[in-house]
Amino acid sequence: MFRPVLKTIACAGALGAFIALLVACSSSSSSHPADGPDSSAPQEAGVTDAGTPEATIEASTIDAAGIVAARPYTLYVPAGYSAGTPAPLLVMFHGYGASGALEEAYMAMKNASDANSFLYAYGDGTLDISGNRFWNATDACCDFWGNPVDDVQYFDAIVADVESKYSVDRKRIYVMGHSNGGFMSHRLACDRTSTIAAIFSLAGAEWDDLSRCSPSGPISVAEVHGTADTTIYFDGGTTTADGGTGGTYPSAPTTITDWGQKNGCTGPLAPNGQTYTIDGTLPPGQTQVQAFSGCPAGIDVQLWVVQGGEHVPTLTSAWSSQVWGFLSTHSKP
Repeated sequence: MFRPVLKTIACAGALGAFIALLVACSSSSSSHPADGPDSSAPQEAGVTDAGTPEATIEASTIDAAGIVAARPYTLYVPAGYSAGTPAPLLVMFHGYGASGALEEAYMAMKNASDANSFLYAYGDGTLDISGNRFWNATDACCDFWGNPVDDVQYFDAIVADVESKYSVDRKRIYVMGHSNGGFMSHRLACDRTSTIAAIFSLAGAEWDDLSRCSPSGPISVAEVHGTADTTIYFDGGTTTADGGTGGTYPSAPTTITDWGQKNGCTGPLAPNGQTYTIDGTLPPGQTQVQAFSGCPAGIDVQLWVVQGGEHVPTLTSAWSSQVWGFLSTHSKP
């Protein structure tokens, strides 16, 4: 059952706390080994409609170089990368009102990239009329003013551009995101199933209208959501924005149940015995993993319930390895 969101998704309190936290993380984080071509490598500028149907997309049908030149992204190449040896690729999407750099300061996924030698890319969403960066993910989040930017094509361009410069393992391309970036991760799982092996979303949600999501095959999904999230409610709700238009999004359990059904999982969604400590301010083991059984071989559909977790959890140093621990166990057939 849905309940209305009492704050706008761009709520000054939540957003201000988020950015303050990210700035604090950025100023206190230690430097990493050579970012290699931490290329502010060209990335795309959005355009036209919101997503090209998967059946018709090919790298040759888009001007990837032009797209990324207009909208640069950052590519982190770990010291362990070996030219000519295909490496996994992770693309990360930031939250509404943040940026790729701020989100990385919070997520610290470069730690996992260094430890596991995967390529890691992140860009910036488009500025809306309120001055906040957004991804055009679902009708609920977060294109509140009807900008026709095509962020699905932006993802296509990032992948194509990285592949033009480095050896990418096509069976191990992953997407993750927070909040609006989590919505974008779910959107891409619907629209780019043939490209992506798995997604990992923190405080995101699927389309409320299931007819908008037609994956071309199975895909692994993990949704992490706090029960005390008052920005994107665990139980679902509606986004609003002053002068803009939001929409309804499903609950975290409904989001993951939808994916269980789309993947053809035959068992129930139930605790699998795994627990994690994601938020360092909450009791240890506060995150319980629920998973579907009876999914196709190699496919996992999981909901990580953070008991008492808020929209911007205080992530522990284990976060990046927890994320990669899920993503890295999945590959395309």
